[in-house]
Parts: sequence; C-alpha cells; structure tokens
Amino acid sequence: MIAGLAAVALLAGCAADTGGDDTIEQITAAAYDAPGTSITLFTMVNNRTGAGGHSSLMVNGSQQVIFDPAGSFRDPRVAERADVLYGITPGWVQAYKSAHARESHHVVTQEINVTPEQAEKLLRLVQANGAVPGAYCANATSGILAQVDGFTGIKQTFYPVKLMEQIALLPDVKTMKYYEDDSGNVLDGVRLPQ
Repeated sequence: MIAGLAAVALLAGCAADTGGDDTIEQITAAAYDAPGTSITLFTMVNNRTGAGGHSSLMVNGSQQVIFDPAGSFRDPRVAERADVLYGITPGWVQAYKSAHARESHHVVTQEINVTPEQAEKLLRLVQANGAVPGAYCANATSGILAQVDGFTGIKQTFYPVKLMEQIALLPDVKTMKYYEDDSGNVLDGVRLPQ
C-alpha cells in the first residue's frame, strides 16, 4: 500500500484539470502491467443527496491506467498525461479511492472482466481522448465505453449516477462501495500524515 501521499490539487466534482502533462518518457517508465484484463468504473456519490460527483474509468489492458476526466487526483509520483493516470498499482488504486471517499462522498466501483481486445481498444481510446473540460467526466467516459463491443448500448450521459446505473445492468459486474468518514476533499485524502 502506498503510504504518505502528497496531492497537488483539489476535487470540486468534475473540475477542470489545471495540471501539466508528464513527458512520453515519464509515462512510458511508469507503466504497470496488472494481471488479467478488466475495466472498473469509479463513481463518486454524495452521501446526503445520492447525486454523482465524478466518474472515472480504470482500464487494465497491457498496462493499468485510470482515465480521470476533468479529475484532480494528482501526486508527483503518478505520471499523468491528458487526464490519464499511469503506473496504477494496487496501492495507487486504494489511494485513489481513499482520496475521493470522505464524510460527504463514497466511491462505488464496478469491475467487469473484458477481453484483451476490448481492454486494448479502451486503453487506446482513453489515451487518444485528450483532456476533458470540467463537468464532462461522465459524458467523456460514457462516450468512450459506447465505442467498444460489449458496451455499445451505453448511452452518453452527463450524469455519473446514470452511467453507474447503466453499467449495473451489464452481466457479471462486481460492485463494491467504499466509505471513509474524514472531512475535506481530495487534497485532505492524500496529504502526508503528520
């Protein structure tokens, strides 16, 4: 597990990304190849209203990345380019969830095993997408999914919970909810412990 994280940005729902991109050499060096091929939709849900605050997509193909459209999870040890986070080890997956789960929000993960071909197509699509403007996280994620066999029935939406509900209708989805009770935001969730 990754201990002692240092964030450099805040989460304000689907906020516009203001960070700079890492170089091709940095993202190539950061590549992490996890076993299997799968996707995981992350939905950050408001504990009080049930509304969605953010959507992102982890793709586990020839490498494991998180497409964090208009997201704000940043750490100098995680390579990022055009809203794609590279080097996503199991420790960074936990850090990502922990950064978003707090008193006001929980994180719903929906994992689906996919074929290597589906995973590689999704990996190429998230890498080619480019940075996403604020409030377009679910729109970008649903639009990418709809381009891949097995997900073509996904309707493009601006609403994270509506995307989550569509994914829940697919076969063999493993759904989990992750809660933490700290207050604050993404910055607080990944700040170095004192």
